[in-house]
Amino acid sequence: MTNSSVHYRACNLCEAICGLEIHYTGHQVVSIAGDKSDPFSRGHVCPKAVALKDIYEDPNRLKKPVRRTAAGWEEITWEEALEEVAARLGKIQASDGSDAVAMYAGNPSVHNSGTYLAGTNLMRALKTKNIFSATSADQLPHHFAAWQQFGHPFLLPIPDIDRTDFWLILGANPLASNGSLMTAPDVANRLKAIQQRGGKVVVVDPRYTETATKADAHFFIRPATDVFLLLAMLQVIFEEKLEKVPAYADGLEELKALVAAFSPEQVTERTGIETAHIRQLAREFANAPSAVAYGRIGLSTQAFGGACQWLVNALNCVTGNLDKAGGAMFTQPAMDILAASKGEYNKYNRYQSRVRGLPEFMGELPVSTLAEEILTEGEGQIKALITSCGNPILSTPNGQQLDRAFETLEFMVSIDIYINETTRHAHLILPPATGLEVAHYDLTFNALAIRNVARWSEPLFSKETGTKYDWEIFQELTARLTGHYSPSFTPEDPHAKVDLALRFGKYKLSLDTLRQHPHGLDLGALEPCLPARLQTSNKKVGLAPPLLVKDVERIKKALAQPASSDFDLLLINRRHVRDNNSWMHNSERLVKGRNRCTLLMHPQDAQQRGIETGAKVEVLSRVGELKVEVELTEKIMRGVVSLPHGYGHGRGGVRLNVAQAHAGVSVNDLTDEQVLDDLTGNAVFGGVPVRVQNCYDLRSFV
Repeated sequence: MTNSSVHYRACNLCEAICGLEIHYTGHQVVSIAGDKSDPFSRGHVCPKAVALKDIYEDPNRLKKPVRRTAAGWEEITWEEALEEVAARLGKIQASDGSDAVAMYAGNPSVHNSGTYLAGTNLMRALKTKNIFSATSADQLPHHFAAWQQFGHPFLLPIPDIDRTDFWLILGANPLASNGSLMTAPDVANRLKAIQQRGGKVVVVDPRYTETATKADAHFFIRPATDVFLLLAMLQVIFEEKLEKVPAYADGLEELKALVAAFSPEQVTERTGIETAHIRQLAREFANAPSAVAYGRIGLSTQAFGGACQWLVNALNCVTGNLDKAGGAMFTQPAMDILAASKGEYNKYNRYQSRVRGLPEFMGELPVSTLAEEILTEGEGQIKALITSCGNPILSTPNGQQLDRAFETLEFMVSIDIYINETTRHAHLILPPATGLEVAHYDLTFNALAIRNVARWSEPLFSKETGTKYDWEIFQELTARLTGHYSPSFTPEDPHAKVDLALRFGKYKLSLDTLRQHPHGLDLGALEPCLPARLQTSNKKVGLAPPLLVKDVERIKKALAQPASSDFDLLLINRRHVRDNNSWMHNSERLVKGRNRCTLLMHPQDAQQRGIETGAKVEVLSRVGELKVEVELTEKIMRGVVSLPHGYGHGRGGVRLNVAQAHAGVSVNDLTDEQVLDDLTGNAVFGGVPVRVQNCYDLRSFV
């Protein structure tokens, strides 16, 4: 590497934001490794980081706008593309109303600061109620509980794992995800450090996950029954007077009364966890010098997702572990998105979805309603759609229905770098510069980090002539839609807003300051900040918020009368450290190796059905069916099967050469858009009733 130059930046492909050391020559990446001088990631890097090179060099990546025609895709100029988008959207809204246009923002929106900063203005310019995002397929219960308990949906408690003595992990697999709503590079060594200082790590999951293999204890739990376990743990803590409730908590007596009906004896059969183990877990958690419960996507994407996140917060609070070193703490980032939002997202049920009447939250409607809002005729029907760096056909429930719905749209435009399962339906695709070509500041993940950190990433390469940044696309569309566009219009780099926010922030930084520290800045460990940082009107943590308390009746009914079904197995999903939802499968180095898209099944369940490992099986649910290879393992609970999320690249019209060669099947061809968390509207992906049977028609796999 003697003739190469070196560049430092953060990886923005997942939430860990690891520092990278990139060696390059000209416009050629020579190597990507961990930045050992990054004070946060300390040289750690996961396999995904090298994919930044693959994305930059990917022959399937679009660099100019394309239009879909009867003869195929054709490149057009930016002026043509942007004018056509504005004209088509304007015409549809003039004819059918503002709500006839919808917008969907995918997960990478928050991994790209340009999109995050400029995309919201486009949403406002549309003046539509039909705004959707991956949030309601992922993390909405976290925001709902935070709003109800702490006064703001972005005031999310973060596990202080570097100082904890007891880490309880529910429905999360940070050794595969690298941490989610918990920015923590090198989770494996941080977990090991807990054990080395005499602490304990416990995992509760229907699968013996990668994280569980490194934990001190693992308990299998039946999918979607975590709410019963959490209630029972609280019941034990109150019954045995183990609580240590801070003065700034409100609603303690009401919470005690609510959990009294959920003893370990009453929930053991439903959860599959022995009564003695529930009691032991509650006692160990409450008696540890410090402890933190962390419940992630497995808790959020079930029928009681909102209640689960409420109870996780309550468990941390009543044991004295909220706002305490080693417990659940709150970040005070250099750029505080909490202050910047000024209550903009503290909104709920101002309007409802047209077909099912589901409530809006934070200015969005549940993504599970998107297909029906397109397919159901009448006033307010969605006729046009904008998607931004999202692939909802693979990422949201009943993807096949959404596939059919997109075919009926009068107009669709996608801001994306690929022709994927979703964007293949678009009439126009507008590709932004990406990855190594863009500047980046982690607005979101710094606010979710286990330490207060800040880092500015300069682009490694200049964008190619004739390409546009994401923020340029959003600003030009916004200007055209609002009548503010002229030939002299020049988009403004939105990162000037970041500089201003840094200057007025807690640490009085600036982009120039961060440029002088290319490895990033460590601004210190998380510090106690309650009750001052609370946004509730009484400056107290709500232990029994009315909307969440109301949901307890639904929980009681579910405990007393389990849902019956013609399907005898429960489906959960999973992820791999070399995956990130649906958008990392076009990198050969990330998909190589044995087939990862298999159905995990317990050997005894397979024996009952005459199924052998490696066999092709048919999986059926209420909404669909698929055929997949089965993999037998005792690392999954009996009665449960598992498929990975984000596959299904075999659909016609997709232009992802590597991904199509490893197509797999989409778990969301089985998930049900009609089943969601009634409280928050979040999609349900955990505990989906299915049936599995041998498939003898091998022609289906040719």
